[in-house]
Amino acid sequence: MGSKNTIQCAHILVNTKKEAESVINRINQGEDFANIAKRVSRCPSSKKGGNLGKFGKGKMVKEFEDAAFALQKGEISPIVKTQFGYHIIKRLK
Repeated sequence: MGSKNTIQCAHILVNTKKEAESVINRINQGEDFANIAKRVSRCPSSKKGGNLGKFGKGKMVKEFEDAAFALQKGEISPIVKTQFGYHIIKRLK
């Protein structure tokens, strides 16, 4: 069922690189990813702790997709800039 064609990720979307750097610092200090997403992410997924559910290739913008598919389960990305803002992505499955 869990093929290489679909993954599950959560993300935190903010407007500025400075905000994204602050989020990375909070994660590095041990704060829970989902709790940060609920508080600061401007994506509607924030209500679900940033969980975007499962998606396959071709469903997300290229920069986001490339970063998400490069992650291992449980890994958190560096800051990813897209047309929507600055993302921090966590691979869930």
